[in-house]
Amino acid sequence: MISQQYSAKLERFQELFITTLLGDIPTIGLGPHLRRLLYRRIFASIGEKVYIQHGAEFICTAYIEIGNGVHIFKNVRLDAKGHPSNRIYLGNGVAIERNVDIGAMDHTCIYIDDNTFIAPNVCIAGPGDIRIGKQCMIGSHTGIYANSHIFADPLLPIRHQGVTCQGIVIEDDCWLGHGVTVLDGVHIGQGSVVGAGAVVNKDIPPYSVAVGTPARVIKNRNAKDLVEKIRV
Repeated sequence: MISQQYSAKLERFQELFITTLLGDIPTIGLGPHLRRLLYRRIFASIGEKVYIQHGAEFICTAYIEIGNGVHIFKNVRLDAKGHPSNRIYLGNGVAIERNVDIGAMDHTCIYIDDNTFIAPNVCIAGPGDIRIGKQCMIGSHTGIYANSHIFADPLLPIRHQGVTCQGIVIEDDCWLGHGVTVLDGVHIGQGSVVGAGAVVNKDIPPYSVAVGTPARVIKNRNAKDLVEKIRV
């Protein structure tokens, strides 16, 4: 137990030393190259042609995997702490814009698949697992929260009643507009569009267009409609 604690502290010290030393080197010049080179020592894995802008923060990098061609911009925060089984995975070509906060919390896997774009000021948080598919676009100020507080007992403070953590799945080729909120337990089907400001508290079928609070499906992007548009 002592050796494990010592190893964890040593690992955290190395992580802090490298990220503090390199994290704020300006993007112009050697900054991105040095980060890409030396961050390989602390991340679980990091691919080729990765661009990390100055000011990004990483916690528990040993549980963070980054694919090829990933872009991480200023003031992004990736936090994988909480449990050794935690994982944050960014697939090939993922782009994460400024001020995005991704937190795994406990027993959590956050998986963002290839070529997905996360706009500025998005929050993605466990402790439930979160999977975002390929080619998705997540609009700015969106919140994806794989947890919900239990509040059944009015005599007990809500903070002491625990949380649910069913997880969230957003399939390939989905577009979430500005300020969308996705709640725990939701599954958004492939090719769906969710309008700005919507609160998604129930599953959305594939190729749907959903709007409102709570979100409701107002039309389908079915194959027949797509074929007719192509013919026009």
